[in-house]
Amino acid sequence: MKIFRHLILAVGLFLLALAAANGANRPLLFVSQAKAAADIVAADAKIQEHLASLGFTVTFADQRDPVTVADGKDVIVISSGVSAQVIEGKYKSVPVPVVTWESYMLPHVGMTGKKEETDFGTREGKNRYLWMVNAPHPLAAGLPAGLLNVVKKGGPMNWGHPGPGAIVIATFPGELDKSPLFAYEKGATMDGENIAPARRVMIFLDNTTFPGLNDAGLKLFDAAVLWAADGH
Repeated sequence: MKIFRHLILAVGLFLLALAAANGANRPLLFVSQAKAAADIVAADAKIQEHLASLGFTVTFADQRDPVTVADGKDVIVISSGVSAQVIEGKYKSVPVPVVTWESYMLPHVGMTGKKEETDFGTREGKNRYLWMVNAPHPLAAGLPAGLLNVVKKGGPMNWGHPGPGAIVIATFPGELDKSPLFAYEKGATMDGENIAPARRVMIFLDNTTFPGLNDAGLKLFDAAVLWAADGH
């Protein structure tokens, strides 16, 4: 039993080192509101610390900063701390991979249609589970198909109804048209005639979800950022 525990620890340390190596010294832009609510600022700070632990060199940008702040970056991570009405489609055409969990920004960047609660939205309540439908894909982080608990405590989850070229990793149980985790490869058709200028990923987090992710949820978050960055 003791040998088994040591083996599990060794595997965990190896995976952590591998993730850090994948992100080593890669420039990452983290976009949010500098003056967001205190709980969102605190959650964003934890995310940035975690991204740095993966080896990324993290630069913070406010939602009102010019799009040129993305120049030279390998990946852009956009928090739901932004206001979709302010940021709109600022990063729509940037040829840099983007990861976001701001569902109300999705129509502005061509990742979904424009109808709220049909094409994008927030699933309120104490949500804890995703229905994993594409386990072989790297974005599934090696986790099994089927029902997966991703948080320690239930809460809201953001989602979108992706376009025809999407890679759908998960849906909500019983709601196959709503995806809390999907992506587009560079060149894929998103909504309408929108073509992804680089990899795009939508992940289920809400404003303050990150600190409450369990091990599975954290693996999915890491996989989203690393997969996106690897497409640059």
